[in-house]
Amino acid sequence: MRLYDSFAGEKRPFEPADPERVTMYVCGPTVYSYAHIGNARAAVAFDVLFRRLRAAYGAQNVVYARNITDVDDKIITASKETGAPINEITEKFARVYREDMAALGVLSPTLEPLATGHIPQMQALVSRLMDVGAAYAAQGHVLFEVGAFETYGALSKVSQDDMLAGARVEVAPYKRNPADFVLWKPAADDEPGWDAPAAWGFGDDARRGRPGWHLECSAMISTVLGETIDIHGGGADLRFPHHENEIAQSCAAHNGAPLARYWLHNGFLRMGADKMSKSLGNIQLVHDLLKDWSGETLRWALLSAQYRQPLEWTDALLEQSKRSLDRLYRALADAGHDVADDAAHEPPHEVLAALDDDLNTPAAFTALFQLRDALAHAEGPAARAEAAARLKAGGRLLGFLEGDPEAWLKGDVEAIDAAEVEDLIARRQAARAAKDFAEADRLRDAIAALGVVVEDSPDGPVWRMAD
Repeated sequence: MRLYDSFAGEKRPFEPADPERVTMYVCGPTVYSYAHIGNARAAVAFDVLFRRLRAAYGAQNVVYARNITDVDDKIITASKETGAPINEITEKFARVYREDMAALGVLSPTLEPLATGHIPQMQALVSRLMDVGAAYAAQGHVLFEVGAFETYGALSKVSQDDMLAGARVEVAPYKRNPADFVLWKPAADDEPGWDAPAAWGFGDDARRGRPGWHLECSAMISTVLGETIDIHGGGADLRFPHHENEIAQSCAAHNGAPLARYWLHNGFLRMGADKMSKSLGNIQLVHDLLKDWSGETLRWALLSAQYRQPLEWTDALLEQSKRSLDRLYRALADAGHDVADDAAHEPPHEVLAALDDDLNTPAAFTALFQLRDALAHAEGPAARAEAAARLKAGGRLLGFLEGDPEAWLKGDVEAIDAAEVEDLIARRQAARAAKDFAEADRLRDAIAALGVVVEDSPDGPVWRMAD
């Protein structure tokens, strides 16, 4: 397996430090609102990597942590705007996020650390940074001193001046350097807060505070996975400042030990010429999209481009994704009784080879259609069963084709009366048997008017919703 390491700027063979404990951390949601489809791209892309690592090293040997940020300025703002308690907001949107991601076929991570569950570890990390001279206290804040970390910027590959020009960096009088970033900040009386250790030197009026965002991930990673992990992932927008700051504070606290051996970043979703963003008002929420599209269709669309590349999000992409899945499910439906539920079948080498090339999902999709063609041309029950098992195993590795083919092809049967369809089909069969072709044609038109397609099979007529 070769993965593109953002830190090295090239594809590298993946070699975990310990094949019996492969570790991966991906920055998770800040739970103050619904996740948009751009947020979901990281979750889906790294879910594919999680699945591939489990297939390579064994499910029991891969430890994947995806955090939940449940203390943050945005959460506090949402609470003040709605009047809802903070824990009510965070619990609701953490639950919704899990449900939405599950609908997209995203497996639950091995670990899901909460920021608020690791405050003592965060404070210990701050104390360590102050002890080694990499952090300082000022006006109720503790800041990381960027000048104390010589390789700051190695991940972003840009100078500090350029980083400051292109990022939202707070310039404050208590900073020694404008690039210094907050590890701990004061908390107002109506905000979540924790007492700072007395050793930090704050007066009683400034003792209460809360962690900075960057600090949270470093503390959770070292607590649940260790000082140096195999893979750290997230969106390209997190490279600076978030991941850059994670590296600085973790390495400084751990005697220079690297935070991660491989850094992976997924590309942006674009709406036309623009990046999807709240400021542009072009956000599409996963929760809303799932009302009109199946989770598998959304997942296929998200994986239709290689994860590092930009992806144009359009209705045409969704329609094409649905048609692609229709073709694969149609092949399984046509195979009929020869499709066995063989969950133990090894993933086919064609799909593995595509994913081993830096998660090349478009190539993996091509491999699925090659497996579909092989199923279509397989002769005899044994050959069809093996071809169907290979197609299902390839789909399963990518998070697809785990539904019932006939149910998939019937589509949204809630929109019609299924019993009425079955009755019309039976009456049409009877009319054809009685050679009452005029009545059979009338019933055929009535079925079509419901948006239903009827196809003959060795087991009799089957129906599905029209595309």
